Amino acid sequence: MSRTIQFAKAGGPEVLEFIEHEVRAPGPNEVRIDVKAIGINRAEAMWRTDVYIEPVKFPAGLGYEAAGIVDAVGPGVSGIAAGDKVNLIPSFSMNQYSTYGEVIIAPDYAVVKHPETLSYEEAASVWMMYVTAYGALIEDAQVTKGDFVIIPAASSSVGLAAIQIANYAGATTIALTRTSAKRQQLLDAGAAHVIATEETDLVEEVKRITGGNGARVVFDPVGGPTLAKLIAALSFNGIVYIYGALSSEATPLPILDMIAKVATVKAHNIWLTSGNEARRKAAVEFVLKGLESGALKPVIDRTFKFDEMVEVHRYLEQNGQFGKIVVTV
Repeated sequence: MSRTIQFAKAGGPEVLEFIEHEVRAPGPNEVRIDVKAIGINRAEAMWRTDVYIEPVKFPAGLGYEAAGIVDAVGPGVSGIAAGDKVNLIPSFSMNQYSTYGEVIIAPDYAVVKHPETLSYEEAASVWMMYVTAYGALIEDAQVTKGDFVIIPAASSSVGLAAIQIANYAGATTIALTRTSAKRQQLLDAGAAHVIATEETDLVEEVKRITGGNGARVVFDPVGGPTLAKLIAALSFNGIVYIYGALSSEATPLPILDMIAKVATVKAHNIWLTSGNEARRKAAVEFVLKGLESGALKPVIDRTFKFDEMVEVHRYLEQNGQFGKIVVTV
């Protein structure tokens, strides 16, 4: 018997329930995994409240990331065997598969070999954050030396991953945070510049940093009223990637400013990369090389135990973390 976490209705962290059941055998092209660690993502809190990018089918599981050991494989699975250390890359619907469990079933295309230089906790944290940032900054924007990249919510796991990936590509990073409280942490994490948006004029500070030209790329998980300022801080032909909706306020588009700059606002999510076999393979190779070289190094804010999952979600929604929240199983 194994425990998994489900919820029967949308709501706060208290709707999460531990369910004891016998995990089925893996079906065709599926893998069964003995989980050692789970990476926690903002998307899972949105899923729990049924405000994510697809409607929840109840009762529902949740979770995108995990690291563990394969204990069985289904028909048609190749290159993966019982005893292998593996991770999961987010590339499936949580209506189909989920990772909040002691033993889980996953599709074989989502399974990647465990990077030997990482602990289970570190490995459970890397794929959502690095592949999301890679897809926008490397695959699409192709950032390089001479580019300035603005990163709002920079102390989030994806924000810190974006700093590392932009640095790895030779670009100059401008990290945004609300106050100066995390300034030194962000500088220590590799940000070339840090702007405390509640203390400084965001647009004027970006102009100063970029010599008046503005930034070519913004990688934004927030939206809301600040988007207009981010567009004002763009260079000509600049691009804003929107990959989240942390702001609950409306997100107005400054049309005339966009026309003047021939700016692009582009929706982004990890599925563009992880949902395509060739792109997923290229992303995994990029991340593995970055991890091996030390250019990419996961930052873990706090580790919880599986029994504490309700408290994990309460902590997640306080928005105070610096890096990734991880749960050990």
